[in-house]
Amino acid sequence: MPRVIVVGAGAAGSMAAIFAATAGAETLLVERSRDGGRKILISGGGRCNVLPARVDESRFVTDSSHPLLRKMVRAWPLDQQRRFFEETLGIPLVEEVESAKIFPASHKARDIRDGLLSHARAVGVRLAMETRVTDIAPSGNGWEVTIDQGEALHADAVIVATGGLSVPNTGSDGAGLGILARLGHSMNPTYAALTPLLSDESTLADLSGVSLRVSLDARSTHHNARATGGFLFTHRGFSGPSVLDVSHVLVRAGGAHSAARLLVCWTPLQDAEWEAAFRPQGARTVSLAVRAVLPDRLAAVLIARASVDPARSLADLRREERHRLIETLVRGELPWSGDEGYRKAEVTGGGVTLGDVHAQTMESRRHRGLFLCGEVLDAFGPIGGYNFLWAWATGRAAGLGAAAHVPQPT
Repeated sequence: MPRVIVVGAGAAGSMAAIFAATAGAETLLVERSRDGGRKILISGGGRCNVLPARVDESRFVTDSSHPLLRKMVRAWPLDQQRRFFEETLGIPLVEEVESAKIFPASHKARDIRDGLLSHARAVGVRLAMETRVTDIAPSGNGWEVTIDQGEALHADAVIVATGGLSVPNTGSDGAGLGILARLGHSMNPTYAALTPLLSDESTLADLSGVSLRVSLDARSTHHNARATGGFLFTHRGFSGPSVLDVSHVLVRAGGAHSAARLLVCWTPLQDAEWEAAFRPQGARTVSLAVRAVLPDRLAAVLIARASVDPARSLADLRREERHRLIETLVRGELPWSGDEGYRKAEVTGGGVTLGDVHAQTMESRRHRGLFLCGEVLDAFGPIGGYNFLWAWATGRAAGLGAAAHVPQPT
């Protein structure tokens, strides 16, 4: 029988299987889909933002212990992870300096997915594809993993890397979270994270396709988040890295009828700089002043939202009008009506509380021989490779932990 069974051949599971086998454990990787790693394939627009160029641990989101999260992230530092992909897997990586993201030099996500599974096979991992796990339970001194048609597999240790609920068309159905809850783990409520937002505001309907760099401030009764980055108007609402990075605050607030607010600063200019921009300059109009720094269509909408005549000359601009314009441009409220949910969420927030696992080994504190990694744990990071970094680090730790748990032959 396999000594270690890894459930899920995504980012965390593939890495866990590689390190369990490399450490000497007979390892079986069980995956429900035909090929595995489907979220890897669609990540980064098919390019796979495999790592961030730099790590700011404060940008991770969790309702669990932040010191525990930091320990887990630091267990496999960024520079070592990069060397693994370049030297062990032989996949050259390149940094996109402007975005501080790291991609495979080929800009093909398939190279990352295929490289992981190929290396897993090379170090002795057996793969069981198109195999659905329906239950995981303690059995004697080990574990029983029930698969399709009720067949049972037995192992000394099990690694759960089943992911969350995000992008269900890749095979994510949250089944692993349900199993872990039944096994008695403390679960923080799950929610769609890094997901686009919806808006039914008619004045914004014609802005689909307009993109720019903004700063967003999302606030609710219990949470807040800020982000600066790309912003995109869609035919349904808003997307782009800045939107995704703050969306969890609004999702968790319970919808647009909650007290949650989304404020936007449309340019790098602040109050004093806009005051200077609106000083009288001959016959220069409000429209010309705003269009100098914003796309024409957006400038027109924002001026209208501030209830100012775009043709008014700056010399004739009244004080209260100027203040309304600046408030709209620097702290404008962005009307939202909902979110795209798990269907388009990049990750799942919530999950098994970090205090339920040992930080060094990822072993469950509830059950010996059970290891957890990746998206089933209550942590996620911003757009930019952070969630892969989390998957690689926790997957490696779980693989090594499980291998160390397996009894050595006498």
